[in-house]
Amino acid sequence: MSKKKSTDESYEEALTKLESIIEDMEDGSIPLADLVAQFEEGAKLLRICQNKLKEAELKINKLDIFNETQKPFQID
Repeated sequence: MSKKKSTDESYEEALTKLESIIEDMEDGSIPLADLVAQFEEGAKLLRICQNKLKEAELKINKLDIFNETQKPFQID
């Protein structure tokens, strides 16, 4: 069985791991060397989350345009 790449993680998986890292960092009991490694992992997970959100936004915009349901923004 092959191990899943971190970039193949779902948004929810990446977010859960990121939240866990944040909680561990806020605890204050992590040694500095581990803290740096946790920070690096958190940065990777944050990028995954941002990319997944951007992909979803692009898909939604594409569907709106395809279905002609996107309405122009109007200021009253």
